[in-house]
Amino acid sequence: MWYDKLEEKKVWKYFQEISEIPRESGNEEGVRQYLISWAKKRNIDVQTDKIGNVIMFKEGAKGKDSICLQGHMDMVCVKREGSKHDFTKDPIEIVLDGNYIRAKDTSLGADNGVAVAFALALLEEDDPERPSLEALFTVCEESKLLGANNVEADKIKSRKLINIDSEEEGIIYIGCAGGLQINAEKKVKYKDVEKDSVHLKLSISGLLGGHSGGEIHKERANANKLLARIMHRFPIYSLTDIQGGTRSNVIPSSAYATFVVNKEDVQTIKIIVDNISKDIQNEYKVQDPGIKITLEELPDVPKQAIKNKISVSFIEAIYLAPYGVQAMSQSVKGVVETSNNIAIIKLEDDKFKLLSSTRSLVESAKEETALRVGAAFEILGFKVIYNDSYPSWAPNPNSQLTKKVVAEYKKYSGKAPVVTCIHAGLECGIINSLVPGMDSVSIGPNLFDVHSVNEHIEYDSAVRTMGFLRHLIKAL
Repeated sequence: MWYDKLEEKKVWKYFQEISEIPRESGNEEGVRQYLISWAKKRNIDVQTDKIGNVIMFKEGAKGKDSICLQGHMDMVCVKREGSKHDFTKDPIEIVLDGNYIRAKDTSLGADNGVAVAFALALLEEDDPERPSLEALFTVCEESKLLGANNVEADKIKSRKLINIDSEEEGIIYIGCAGGLQINAEKKVKYKDVEKDSVHLKLSISGLLGGHSGGEIHKERANANKLLARIMHRFPIYSLTDIQGGTRSNVIPSSAYATFVVNKEDVQTIKIIVDNISKDIQNEYKVQDPGIKITLEELPDVPKQAIKNKISVSFIEAIYLAPYGVQAMSQSVKGVVETSNNIAIIKLEDDKFKLLSSTRSLVESAKEETALRVGAAFEILGFKVIYNDSYPSWAPNPNSQLTKKVVAEYKKYSGKAPVVTCIHAGLECGIINSLVPGMDSVSIGPNLFDVHSVNEHIEYDSAVRTMGFLRHLIKAL
């Protein structure tokens, strides 16, 4: 196997095993049964709660408080354009690339499969000096944080929790942003297509995409916003289809729209696309250099298309809605306070639909930004619904766990860690609110380009992080 000569071989063995099991959010039954079977074979106490979270417990040295290792079992599933990978049945194909571990043509699922692998490897070890170890593996973290929101407090024994869902080694997170989703939709109406009309397709591809929380500060392009930026300048058009984005927490890396136009407008549209494409590629040449914008004439001309006024209203709303970093935190230096991601646009069931995701460390700023997004659609006749709100995780300056983790990291690595908040959503705040007396920190190895086909994990960093976890558990 690819991991045979690697350090921490058991970590990679378990990572390989769970990578062979489909585990997209909402489809965790296979990995849940794997975890239950794994624990029973080793006589480790295991149970599930009503939502499907898995909780394991292994007795340790008496007189020591138990420690909970926490991560989520689901992953974001995205694949490279043209890939035939089927996430409902095909295993993730892992590739060892020097000091990095990647997947072939898909997201890797190290977010958060590495937490599961770390926890299993640690649970399997026998050390009489260790405290009791608990592991909480949640479901649907990538989809509305359903697992965390339904944790049953009476099933959790520990009051110290180490979340392993961060992506930067040497950083200890003690707070995170809250979130809110905006859903907008509008019924479409069709009209007959005039003679001599031309059917065109505008495609945006090649963007880096990435995590809408962890990488929003990198100012990468959003394919949905680029599509609207270009089409905003078109003469009269009528949409026949539009699709962009895959998940609420993923920056869209591709999008397309098909539409009919008058024959005499085709040349004008080609000039507009050519000119704006050059501007866009120049603007993003540093942070998103692979942007590809194409316009092609389709061979078929449909008999009907969506009325011009409704078509334009959707494009204009997308164009108006805010995207990216809206404010930097004034209390936590270098951290994004508020952002918005225009995550998904589509034509489905004869309706234009949008899903947008707002994040903020400040509750009022979260609501204000979400309302601004909603207003862009409401003013153009869309029905807007706000849902799936979750709270921010407020830092606790008096946390004894944080102080201990910082001290032990210095002992282990010889370096002082960075203690800060993260803009991405973490489960800690929700779990803390449900389990009385719970104290949490979040750590993890270096992961890059999560929620994208370029996702990869740094091998050396993972080995060091595993070593620190082993040291920390014993110290606690």
